[in-house]
Amino acid sequence: MARTPKGGVTVEEFKGRLRLYWSWEGKRFFLYVGLPDTQANRKAARIKADKNELDIVSGNFDPSLAKYKPERQQAIALLSLWDKFVDYKQRQVQSATLEKYRGLRGHLESYFKSKSAQAVTETVGLNFRDWLLEKLEPITVRERLVMLSACWQWGIKKKLVQENPWAEIKVSVSPKQKPNPFTLEEINNIINKFRTAPRLLHYADYVEFKFGVGLRTGESAALQWKHCSKNCSSIWIGESISRGNRKATKNNKARTIFLTPRLQQLLQNRKNANNATADVIIFTSMEGNLIDSKNFCRRYWKPALEELGIDYRRPYTTRHTLISHGLETGMNAVAIASLTGHDVRTLYESYAGLVNQPQLPDLLPPFSPASSVDSLLEIPDISE
Repeated sequence: MARTPKGGVTVEEFKGRLRLYWSWEGKRFFLYVGLPDTQANRKAARIKADKNELDIVSGNFDPSLAKYKPERQQAIALLSLWDKFVDYKQRQVQSATLEKYRGLRGHLESYFKSKSAQAVTETVGLNFRDWLLEKLEPITVRERLVMLSACWQWGIKKKLVQENPWAEIKVSVSPKQKPNPFTLEEINNIINKFRTAPRLLHYADYVEFKFGVGLRTGESAALQWKHCSKNCSSIWIGESISRGNRKATKNNKARTIFLTPRLQQLLQNRKNANNATADVIIFTSMEGNLIDSKNFCRRYWKPALEELGIDYRRPYTTRHTLISHGLETGMNAVAIASLTGHDVRTLYESYAGLVNQPQLPDLLPPFSPASSVDSLLEIPDISE
């Protein structure tokens, strides 16, 4: 290596990276540029070297080298990172989802206060998860952790943070028993109840259509006559209503359903009896507005089931009912997924027992009426 002139700064390669080397008042100094040894990078390093040389000659040299090291990125506050992320997400998610993001902010503020995002390690994240589990249901906490992980991943992309402490933090959620589908007899009784009770008659077509097509609640509320074919033989499902706002379906995929003759006639009768212009909603409340699912359930659906002596299941169970009966009759699961707008994998996971229902082997002898269950379970008295 050529001898460095007094006050001169040399650019050299060290272990594949560039560094600056010089002497000052009998001491040697090295400043690592952190760039690979390329022609372009050598030019950039030479600019830094020239600046150092100028400081040495002018008497402004900083022997601590702090002046010449790249400024470290200021650590962003956790709440600032979250606010930036939510601001980014609000242009992409529905208002209901945005409320969840905003609700999580209160928990973040209570727990982390002014802590920086960089200070959150996996251990800190686990502690926050456990704290959150004391306040929210496990399934809700799992959803919030997914949001946090997405925030940090976005932060890494924007170079606001370096690591994602939430990536491996999980929450175990206990499985819930699926609601029992309505039996064919129950379906018939419910439909007849709505057809014959004057206070329920307005919703009779709506209830029958829900049983017959298995739409999501928001999808049935969003139906307009423009979504229906001219002869009512098919209907297009591509929109949903949530909190009064019209949006795309849950999976952002549209589908067309070809109706049974009975459902076709149901729509034709409604079309002939109503002002069926394109943008008119097919199923409305008694006041002609969007059906409020909670109000419908409380005032009409639940009382009807109570009067019939049918165990309560929410109206959404009409969807589960259609799928269950379809699978039990041997209908192809892929075809059902196409009709209901399910992801095929999700349908198999949710209804696996109906796709291929296992049967217990019968190992026990026939039950004898002469045998008493009490005698079989009789426990000897050992108190004497």
